[in-house]
Amino acid sequence: MVEPEIEVRSLREQVYEHLKRLMNGGRLRAGHFLDLNGLAREIGISRTPLRDALLRLESEGFVEILPRRGVRISELTPERIRHLYEIVGSLEATALRSVGARITPRVVARMREINDDMAQALDAADFDRFYDANLAFHDTYLKLSENGEMVQRIRILKERLYDFPRLQGFLLEWERASVNEHRRLVELLEEGRLEAAADFLRDVHWSFPVQEHFILRYYRAGYGIPAAPDD
Repeated sequence: MVEPEIEVRSLREQVYEHLKRLMNGGRLRAGHFLDLNGLAREIGISRTPLRDALLRLESEGFVEILPRRGVRISELTPERIRHLYEIVGSLEATALRSVGARITPRVVARMREINDDMAQALDAADFDRFYDANLAFHDTYLKLSENGEMVQRIRILKERLYDFPRLQGFLLEWERASVNEHRRLVELLEEGRLEAAADFLRDVHWSFPVQEHFILRYYRAGYGIPAAPDD
């Protein structure tokens, strides 16, 4: 009895990952309803593991299951992005405070090194390298946390913001501002100002009001967010 249960769980996970790849690649677009029968045929599965994967994706904010209407890929609106930024900022600030005793000079030096790599990736117009280094910069301190559930939640929220689909190309002004913000965060940690560093994460780096003019420009093409009246 145990082996079939393990296989079902494995299949659910595979379907979940497959659907995320389709969203990441832009095959499943925000605002569109899913053809569940077509997806089940394409993947070669029954509706049960597909349903289970969709329930998980709904709990993570990627899809909406609408009674008697179907399953729709969730859209990113300015309001939703603002809410996600508020949550990520609060969680990252909390995580940073909680690992303060583990942030050694070596950890801070590694953060500075990764941020330098981000700057070099911008100069080389290497989007994937920049993106991966950006995640690695934050992961340097997030991985020090013993609260795996919080770190996992942060990861999922970032995926929701940036990976479905992942937009290719830079908004150079924003990316360079991010590098400068990272540099300031490193300086605060080098000075031993943990509380100031955590506040900076929440109130500047992950502040929707601070980043709004960049956010609306970045998401406009990929998600159909309208331009601001004066933009």
